Amino acid sequence: MKRIALFFLLASSISSYAQRNLNLEETVFGPRTYAPTSIAGASWIPKSNNLSYLDKSYQNLLSKSASSNWSETNLASKTDLEKALKTAIPNETFNLRVFPYDYKWRDGNALLLQVEGKDKTYTVAYNIKSKNIESFIGNDNKGANREISSDFSKIAYLVDNNIAIIDKNGKITAVTNDTDKGIVNGSDYTHRQEFGIKKGMWWNNLNDKLLYYHKNETMVANYPLPQWSSKIADIKWIKYPMTGQKSEEVSLIVYNTTTGQKVTLQTGEHSEQYLTMVTWDPSGKYIYVGVLNRGQNDLKVNKYNAENGSFVKTLFEETATTWVEPENPLTFLPNKPDQFLYQSDKDGYNQLYLYNTEGNLIKKLGYKDIVMEALLDFSADGNKVSYTGVTNNGLDRQLFEVDLKSGKTVQLTNESGMHHAALSSDGKYIYDQYSNLKTPNKVQIKEVKSAKETTLVNAENPFAGKINDPKIEFIQLTSADGKYPLTGRIIYPNDFDPAKKYPVMYYLYGGSHSQLVSNKWLGGAGYFDMYMAQQGYIVFTMDNRGTNYRGRDFYTATHRNLGQNEMADQMKGIEFLKSKSFVDQQRMGIFGWSFGGFMTTSFMLHHNDIFKAAVAGGPVIDWKFYEVMYGERYMDTPQENPEGYKLTSLLNKADQLKGRLLIIHGAQDPVVVQQNSMEFLEACIKAGKQVDYFLYPTHEHNVMGKDRIHMYEKIADYFNQHLKNPS
Repeated sequence: MKRIALFFLLASSISSYAQRNLNLEETVFGPRTYAPTSIAGASWIPKSNNLSYLDKSYQNLLSKSASSNWSETNLASKTDLEKALKTAIPNETFNLRVFPYDYKWRDGNALLLQVEGKDKTYTVAYNIKSKNIESFIGNDNKGANREISSDFSKIAYLVDNNIAIIDKNGKITAVTNDTDKGIVNGSDYTHRQEFGIKKGMWWNNLNDKLLYYHKNETMVANYPLPQWSSKIADIKWIKYPMTGQKSEEVSLIVYNTTTGQKVTLQTGEHSEQYLTMVTWDPSGKYIYVGVLNRGQNDLKVNKYNAENGSFVKTLFEETATTWVEPENPLTFLPNKPDQFLYQSDKDGYNQLYLYNTEGNLIKKLGYKDIVMEALLDFSADGNKVSYTGVTNNGLDRQLFEVDLKSGKTVQLTNESGMHHAALSSDGKYIYDQYSNLKTPNKVQIKEVKSAKETTLVNAENPFAGKINDPKIEFIQLTSADGKYPLTGRIIYPNDFDPAKKYPVMYYLYGGSHSQLVSNKWLGGAGYFDMYMAQQGYIVFTMDNRGTNYRGRDFYTATHRNLGQNEMADQMKGIEFLKSKSFVDQQRMGIFGWSFGGFMTTSFMLHHNDIFKAAVAGGPVIDWKFYEVMYGERYMDTPQENPEGYKLTSLLNKADQLKGRLLIIHGAQDPVVVQQNSMEFLEACIKAGKQVDYFLYPTHEHNVMGKDRIHMYEKIADYFNQHLKNPS
């Protein structure tokens, strides 16, 4: 639920001549068809003021340089790369459709590329000047979670739940040989990918030791997912630790490739903690780990000896009355191996802190109330670092640079909107791609000193002359506690007439790590939102307290009582709509998925006189059915917070249902298990309440692919039936 896919929507109004509405297929596949013109794969070339990127066909790697007044040069082509691969690896077959867009620069001359052959997946170093493969290493295509040593001598990868290492000569060494399916090694799905976990294995800088997660989930309850494809239905079992129940036990193990020996880091009791922020010391001799208690309110940043696994010291500790949520590893300074950057919201906003390896705070590097969204790059001399910061009450993203010595911060982009920007290594130029509500996409290179701009792309409205685009506006409201500005997004139907009355589709999510309204092209709205507006609905969305990018107090306001303050804030949006004469208060509907499904169902029970119809997708119904890592962070355990679980449970409120409610669920959902909605159906039956239900037998938490068209058709038909054509 941390991660939600947002489809783009349109922002300005144009002539309707020769234009039409979106069809249902375009609600799913339209974002590709109508994507604003852009530049793919842009990257500054190391130690230069040259920018590389892919051409529109994705067949060639091009560059623009400051020295040539940003004229275009061809660096490499897919054809060149295929020839080099055939020469270097003659016994393999490659069939590249495009030049690899996820390339990385190894240095100023060589690219690191991942390419798939018939039998193996390779990582190659390709020299763009000589057009040769400098080095390569590959492993079987069946191997997952590939981690390559920095010297290209070894690849660690997973086969099922075990780790193997292949060297450049093709020798394979089995690192683990566990046969119990409840033992998982090297997986990035440790702790269900909470706490910013994206990897399960890490090489040290010396390339002689591999650190990996060892997860024991044999004590975690098996959870059944029915499989309908066979004549006699079968069961797929997953591990699903529910709140208050036994969770997985995780340790970190160091494998020495020279001796074949393993040591386990002495991190303490495995059953009541989480291990994250995993970082190798630049020396390759020490490891830093964030050890978080199960209650998720006490974090210790510890140092361990990689040779014997012994605990060295706790560098510092962070505690909170709500929760601590570490999401980033330490970032060591390139020119000072005894200093690192630590990210934390402990002072109210996610910002940077400079520490040394003794655990002493050198400097706080935060700037005003700016929330740091993403740490970017160090300057060539290592004395500065750039990052993306959130401004304008969460709506904008801007590029900042901070001097690590003085602490002085400079904002480098200014136009209101969402900037995806990067500095050249010497800090003289900015590559800046941005959009806002009225700007589809603009790509520029800016000279920092003179502010001179060179425009590479100024995208036209991709819907012009093709698709009708209802007007979209931002509106400003205030949270229920009176402390925070909230931004709502309203989409008007075609040919909107304020003298008429329109039905409403109120779309919401409202959960943590989310943002539905932002100052980018289309305001962050999705194509289904646009489709429904074109069908004659007012479509409204707002981010409440508990969502992201507004600071710690804003998103911890929901602690131990999920849904309550969120609904209070959303009521402000509802009151705004009701104050408008063009809103038909008798024809209002609400729709949300996942946490939004929980919110939708909550509204139909807690505030049952507002919405005539609702669609709740994959809804949490009772937090006791949700998983440990996410659920206990926000609600604590059922044993610790029985009042909160009772208040937020929807099972004991089914008798309050008034309007028409459609629940949609994926039978294979491993995130919000179907038990949530099934228990609610049973509660409705006992309460004598009618509820509509639709199951997607083969889908997980989200309905994807072509079946998503079917889902959107069902949702649209449901609202049309009960709001536009009521019986």
